[in-house]
Amino acid sequence: MMSPDAAPTRGRSLRSTISSSGELRLELIERDVPEPADSEVVVAVEASPINPSDLGVLLGAVAAGTLHSDGSALVGTVPEAAVALYRDRLDKPLPVGNEGAGTVIAAGPEATALIGRRVALFGGSMWADYRVADAAGVVELPDDVSNAEGAALFINPLTALSMVETMRAEGHTALIHTAAASNLGKMLVRICAADGIGLVNIVRRTEHAQALRDLGAVHVIDSSQPHFADQLTEAIRDTGATLAFDAIGGGALAGDILTAMERAQPPLTSYTPYGTTVLKQVYIYGSLDFSPTVIDRKFGLAWSVGGYLLTTALGRLGGEAIGRMRSRVLAEAKTTFASGYAQTIGLRDVLQPEILGACARRSTGAKYLIDPSSDRSV
Repeated sequence: MMSPDAAPTRGRSLRSTISSSGELRLELIERDVPEPADSEVVVAVEASPINPSDLGVLLGAVAAGTLHSDGSALVGTVPEAAVALYRDRLDKPLPVGNEGAGTVIAAGPEATALIGRRVALFGGSMWADYRVADAAGVVELPDDVSNAEGAALFINPLTALSMVETMRAEGHTALIHTAAASNLGKMLVRICAADGIGLVNIVRRTEHAQALRDLGAVHVIDSSQPHFADQLTEAIRDTGATLAFDAIGGGALAGDILTAMERAQPPLTSYTPYGTTVLKQVYIYGSLDFSPTVIDRKFGLAWSVGGYLLTTALGRLGGEAIGRMRSRVLAEAKTTFASGYAQTIGLRDVLQPEILGACARRSTGAKYLIDPSSDRSV
């Protein structure tokens, strides 16, 4: 509960709408803030990261550089061939922002103990001034964890931990990770080092390789170098990795990884055209490259490529694993799971074409944080 004079009644929410005609429209919409009922809380959002998954909802198939201003909104055109892909969201203003942190400013009668507490939460609609959520869905932040640090305690940390849990559940013993110099990649380096797990890190630039080595990464392979395939094969042979998580998605990298996995296996004692019987698995969990995924089959028939989504993975892993992961994230929020940001912007700044363009490039080391309170009028 909160006094009626102090409780907010209106707030901004960033919405992304794709119309039936193929127009993408991004705008801040003023909306009523519902009064919290029962165990609900109202969180004044003070930090929310811009993740690749957020950009997927925000932009769809529209290139950020093609957007133009229309009053206070940004508009663009979805390629005609792609409109059908968005059938289920056409003409529906979608809220954006998967995770964030802020302060509880109002609560229903069953959650008044949380008023004034700083919390992190996950589940969408975070690019807004205020977010109503059930108290069971928020995590109270320790005093020494700032809102900026707490804002990214779900997607990247839980994804990194779920990769390790999936590895164990599926009988693998080591991992391969692409775009490995990202915030998530650095978390995975720390997790695997602490847990004694072999990890092969694939990057695309020399400076990214050095950044991971500075963190203590043992196997860092630069895909831009001429001997990439041989170096990848040797690293896989050394670690025994037969499971990869690919953030790139497009191009030949997933197939190259499968080929290197096969080449790293001991020679067959008896020839067969079907390759080794060791299962080689690549999960694609990102789309830094939107081009088609090219699989040049040079690795027998014991292989698989599939998609990987955090929420689906958590459902497979179950409640015990989720509880274990969340406890670890909170305990190591300032170390293993710390995220870095290139810049903090206001909610209105997301609609600045040059800022949105920089975010949409998804460059390593250029992650943005939104602080709605910095340009909130109420």
